[in-house]
Amino acid sequence: MKFMIGLLSAAIVGLAGAMPAQAETLRVGMECTYAPFNYRTPEGEMAGYDVDVAKGIAERIGVELDYVCQEWDGMIPALLASKFDLIVASMSITEERKQKIDFSVPYRVSLGRILGSKDAALKLFDADGKPIPDAFNGLRFGVERASTYAKWVEAKLPGAEIALYDGAQPMLLDLQNGRIDIAITNPMKAYLDFLSKENGSGFEFVSPPIDEVEYFGPGVGVGLRKGNEALLAKIDTALEAMIKDGSLEKFSLKYFPFSIQPQNWKGVGQ
Repeated sequence: MKFMIGLLSAAIVGLAGAMPAQAETLRVGMECTYAPFNYRTPEGEMAGYDVDVAKGIAERIGVELDYVCQEWDGMIPALLASKFDLIVASMSITEERKQKIDFSVPYRVSLGRILGSKDAALKLFDADGKPIPDAFNGLRFGVERASTYAKWVEAKLPGAEIALYDGAQPMLLDLQNGRIDIAITNPMKAYLDFLSKENGSGFEFVSPPIDEVEYFGPGVGVGLRKGNEALLAKIDTALEAMIKDGSLEKFSLKYFPFSIQPQNWKGVGQ
């Protein structure tokens, strides 16, 4: 009897050894409402450029993904509280954020542009592309809360009449309805969700691209808690591979009629 039990135990151990190991699951934090970067479809599926990037990373490092929806201003605190393992949410790499968390290499550009009414004929910037503070006087300025755009506006236009929003959608709706005069946001999102639609036909960009590294950093990256050097190295390797093989360019053109990948990143790893 003991002999039979021993054989059965050995068989179970052997079978377990033959079974494929279950892939590790990484929890990914994102807003889930920031189309076309990360959002839920009407069917409840996650979609968007950030989602494709996260899936590309997972495929290359051999992990599964679990998406966690989180409001923007609580994104870093939630990561630090271990509510998820990564931030893949179009988060710009800035020195202030790098004091709290680590970032991967950039996977897309990071910049902002200001929108306003075509009829207003606004001249807010000089010939060198610098804001003219007095030109903003009397304008109600929509800004997303806890964003790099807010940091830029506070530094460059301390006297601006700011209206804070918990996302781009309500801000653009208020711009459309005349509750604010101008708004600053991601130009890619603004183009696809607003300017190219009928409700945005009376508006235009009233600023040049604003991409000062001091405020917007070198680009958008994956955020993770400090001390995860091994995971960070894997993510960097995966992103560099996607840059080199054209995957990020493909993801970009899936959502935008233009590239959102800086040309100088294409040579990574060469």
